Amino acid sequence: MAVPKQKISKARKGKRKSHLALRRPTLIKCNNCAATMKPHTICVNCGHYRRRVIINMNDDGE
Repeated sequence: MAVPKQKISKARKGKRKSHLALRRPTLIKCNNCAATMKPHTICVNCGHYRRRVIINMNDDGE
């Protein structure tokens, strides 16, 4: 069974774990309805992406 030869220092451990920090999600405003949304996604409020209608939200489904 593998056993570490030396204790890992706090600095070395901190450098390894520096990439595990949580970040707030990036949010932008929709160009059509000004709702907040993630970038590069279709707006769930109005169905637009890059000023084009992708999903018609007024559709009855028929």
